[in-house]
This record gives sequence, structure tokens and C-alpha cells, in this order.
Amino acid sequence: MSSGRRRSPERPLRVDRASPIPLHIQVKQALKDRIVRRALKPGDLVPGDLELCGQFGVSRTTVRQGLAELAREGWVVRERGRGTFVAPPKLTERAVERLSGFFEDMVVLGYPPVSQVLRQQLRAADEQVAARLNLKPGAIIVEIERLRFVEDEPVVLTTTYLPHALAPGLETADLTRRSLYEYLETECGLSLARGRRTIEAVAADARQARLLRTRKGAPLVFLQSISYLADGRPIEYYLALHRGDRSRFEVELMQGGEPREPSGTSADRIDRLPPGGGSVRRTDGRSSPS
Repeated sequence: MSSGRRRSPERPLRVDRASPIPLHIQVKQALKDRIVRRALKPGDLVPGDLELCGQFGVSRTTVRQGLAELAREGWVVRERGRGTFVAPPKLTERAVERLSGFFEDMVVLGYPPVSQVLRQQLRAADEQVAARLNLKPGAIIVEIERLRFVEDEPVVLTTTYLPHALAPGLETADLTRRSLYEYLETECGLSLARGRRTIEAVAADARQARLLRTRKGAPLVFLQSISYLADGRPIEYYLALHRGDRSRFEVELMQGGEPREPSGTSADRIDRLPPGGGSVRRTDGRSSPS
């Protein structure tokens, strides 16, 4: 995963034996501080156990405990036979509680995304998709499957379904470097008003692992969402598989207000994962997919 670049020389690392903080936590924090300050950058090789023992003046067990804590928190990746490397940063999205898209979230973070369009076509809606979009089975929809890249690395696999009657021409639009939401607003005059989303942990199947460049069975974050126009019409049914090692979701919670009861309509419910997943709990939320 890494280039094996070594860090630039810095002042020696130290622990404070008079401190009540356990030594392995001090080791973890000192290395974490270097990562945060980018003295150790993503892909850099972290000094070996023996070198860290010498710098910190602690035992190998203490060093390994500190590195294990860093790995558990996602700051480093340990590769058998190669060493410990600084992990790539997780991509923070506010997709669970804010109506924006992956494209917009990544641009804000300074990572302009690129999409590889795997499928973009017209098709007849099956019963599941028709129910989500409040359409009759067989109605014409646009289906778009995209592999989303950040810095040349695939991080999200998405499938989106939209009523063709609301977005004519979408099946031929170039979405390689363009936000779907921006296209809907500028080309179709459609603005998303609210959404409903579920979030689950799932294991990657063989195809998903191949596309996302991870191993079969690797943890993925699965998002399933329905987005609506201001008049209540569903405009988008959306499925997304995010690599668990590259994704983090941020939710802002506020006190006050009574929880809104689900409306109970078929389009307002997300009851099950795709094939291979388990059942999910229905939730309310302001959502944000594409």
C-alpha cells in the first residue's frame, strides 16, 4: 500500500516516566502527533520496533502496544513482513445528516473525485425499485452504477435509480467529473429537499472487493437512501458501498423537537439490504448521497 518513504529526521521521541499516563499511550500519542503534523505522511514507513525502543527508552512490548493502539484507531496499517505504515486519511462525509453528495463533500475536503461509470442506461423498474420511487413496476428509470475515485483510489461503489420522466437525457450525461445533484439542478430544474437513509456494515463480495481493490469479506459501510423533491415525489433511490478503511461519517445531533413518525408509504420505507445483506432498521434522517 505504500511507497516505503522514511520520515524526515526530527527531534528524538521521549516518554515522561513521572507521568500517570501509561507508557504505551505516551508512545501512541507521540507518534500520532507526528502523523497529525505530517512529519509522518500517508504511506511513510514508521520506524521499526527496535528503533522506537531506543528512541523512547521503553520495552518492545510497550512499543507494540502503542502501535496496536494506533492501528486500532486507523492511524497506521501493519503489514506482515514489511512493517508499519502511516494509513491514508479517512474521508469524512456528512452524508448521514446533511443533504449534499459525495462529490460535494470531497471537493470541500480538497479531494476532487473522479467517477468511472460502469453502467448508465434506461431500464424497466422492478418491483423493489418501483416501490422506492413510487412508480408502477415496469416504468422506465435511469440506472447509473459508478465507481468513485479519490486520488486514483476507488473508495465508493454506487448505484442510483431515478425516474426517467423527471430526468430525461440523464442516461447520456457525462458524470465522470460532475455531480449528479448539480446536473439535476442545472439541467432538469430539480432540487432535492429531504431524504431517508439507513446505514449498515456489510462484507464485500468478490465483485465489490475487486472493484474497490480490497479483499473479499473486507468491511464496507453500506448506505441506502431515498431522496425527495419539495412536493414529496421520490427523485432518487441510491445504494452506496464505502470502503470501511477509508470512510468516516459525521453526524451532528441537536436537542429538542419530537421525533417524526415514518409516513408508512412504500416509497418512504427502506426495509432490506440488497442480496447478501440482512434486514435493517427503518430510520429518519436528512440524507445526502450522490
